[in-house]
Amino acid sequence: MGLTISSVLTKLFGKKQMRILMVGLDAAGKTTILYKLKLGEIVTTIPTIGFNVETVEYKNICFTVWDVGGQDKIRPLWRHYFQNTQGLIFVIDSNDRERIGEAQRELEHMLKEDELRDAVLLVFANKQDLPNAMNAAELTDKLGLNQLRNRHVSPNYAHYIKKDSRIYDAYA
Repeated sequence: MGLTISSVLTKLFGKKQMRILMVGLDAAGKTTILYKLKLGEIVTTIPTIGFNVETVEYKNICFTVWDVGGQDKIRPLWRHYFQNTQGLIFVIDSNDRERIGEAQRELEHMLKEDELRDAVLLVFANKQDLPNAMNAAELTDKLGLNQLRNRHVSPNYAHYIKKDSRIYDAYA
């Protein structure tokens, strides 16, 4: 009797499964974001050589999140993770003004891939708490997000992740 509508729907239709690919340049904060989602806390990380994969449940959705390393030698391997990707999270270090052009080129290159044509794009602007961080308008301009056609883009400008535990709302 105490079942909510949500739990009834879950029992009838099961959980929705989503495959998410999280990429971005090295040191953008991808692994930190992944484990904040998974564990609810900040963990000490080291540069990702290869990938991390975790399942994160939120509401009636089970996300399988693939966090792939962003070093320049690893980026050519990103394409091996594109198949069946439903959501693409591109993490930007908002404070890294020197490499924003490099990030823009990587994003543009990926979005040309046929395997990602139906994937929803979430641009996650990390490190917004830093004093030199680019704001939403500047990032949108430098990444060319307004020029994207036939693609749903969901920009998310993350404030200090240690203080903001509402990170899930960007994904649901």
